[in-house]
Amino acid sequence: MEEFLNELLQIIRSSKTNEEKKELLEDYHDSDIADVFHELSDDEKLRLARILGKDKMSDILSYIENADEFLDLLKDEDAADVLENMDADDAVDVLQDMGKEDREKIISLMEPEAAEDVKLIMSYDEDEVGSLMTTNFITIHRGSSVTGAMKELIAQANENDNITTLIVEDNGKFYGCLSLKDLICLRKGDDIETKIMTNYPTVYAKQKTDEVINDLKDYNEDLIPVLDQDDTVLGVITSNDLVELVSSEAAEDYNKLAGLTDEEDEHDPVYKALLKRIPWLALLLVLGLLVSTVISLYSNVIEGVTAAVIFQSVVFDMAGNGGSQSLAVTLTKITKNDDLSAKRISKMFFKELAIGALNGVVLGALGFGVVFGFLCIRQQPIMNGDSAFNVMHALQVGGAVGLSLVISMSISAMLGILLPVLFKKLHVDPAVASAPMITTFNDIASACIYYTLIGILFGLF
Repeated sequence: MEEFLNELLQIIRSSKTNEEKKELLEDYHDSDIADVFHELSDDEKLRLARILGKDKMSDILSYIENADEFLDLLKDEDAADVLENMDADDAVDVLQDMGKEDREKIISLMEPEAAEDVKLIMSYDEDEVGSLMTTNFITIHRGSSVTGAMKELIAQANENDNITTLIVEDNGKFYGCLSLKDLICLRKGDDIETKIMTNYPTVYAKQKTDEVINDLKDYNEDLIPVLDQDDTVLGVITSNDLVELVSSEAAEDYNKLAGLTDEEDEHDPVYKALLKRIPWLALLLVLGLLVSTVISLYSNVIEGVTAAVIFQSVVFDMAGNGGSQSLAVTLTKITKNDDLSAKRISKMFFKELAIGALNGVVLGALGFGVVFGFLCIRQQPIMNGDSAFNVMHALQVGGAVGLSLVISMSISAMLGILLPVLFKKLHVDPAVASAPMITTFNDIASACIYYTLIGILFGLF
């Protein structure tokens, strides 16, 4: 990529004629040319746009981040010309980054057909399937002959490049789909009807994306038709759209697990980034105070066994790590499959419990040895009132840490599956609610387990 970037910069900034530059640039992918844009000055960008022409710039623009900033350099009429040559969904992505007045002005200058497609896609909410579709698809009519279907294909291919799957309509309604391969293999006089897949998967424009994403992933198709309530084809979702949707959903869930209320853009000013981060951090502060309150209930244990405080973070952190692993696994399973039957939940629960308990046993044994060895090396008094190091007290603290790890990691594994399932049942986004809840509950449970065991072993209750 770096090699391409340097080559492109040399071509663009060379003393060659515009025709020579254009010929050389045709050997590079649109994405590579888009990558070089951030290295160019405004004058160089405008000069490159004149060299490549509006049609080529339309192809490149879909790969450029913050493409609206480039359009700001153009006259409104030229910006409209570039956008109307783009796929409608790509044009919408660029337009949505503009201010409302600029967006409306540019749309008013676009060709009526292109403007209509853009307005159609923008009429749907961001979480609806219609907002993701493109109007770039080819249709043929039911009953067409092989020759007739090929003519329809050729007539539309100049404007629509999603040609591997053809949509078949019957009196304006969706009827089925025909692959280009099957059409090519047909001979003159063959019946097209035998090759049309009438049970081809479809979605409706008003459906929520998170409701259909799992179904769409099950089909390995180049495109999925998007219909209105009357079964008229409005557009299609391509495989590229689906990849972007899955990636976006994953990024959104990751942000939610990190406690972000909204996806953060690298170009966001500091105050916007702060507003996205602070709400969840404030909630976690309150929940952290709750944990501190619980720990304060064991003040007599802490005062009696001063060395116990040194190792509480070991128990808390390991329980939290184990719970986070169970949570991540559970969220992945829920995302891939919405089946939350009692049988499936039970199977997931006992599997995670077994894993958590076995992890606890292994780490508990390791923790016991490390804590005991640490105390023996330090040779410090462990219990308040001790005048010297006591081996038995070291064994008791190590035992408390080891046993606490076994119990707390088992509990954290259970919470890691029960909490997201519970929130899913309550129609609350499990990715948002589970992360802070599981941290708080794990800390409370770990504190109670650890200090209770310390108190029992040292006879402080």
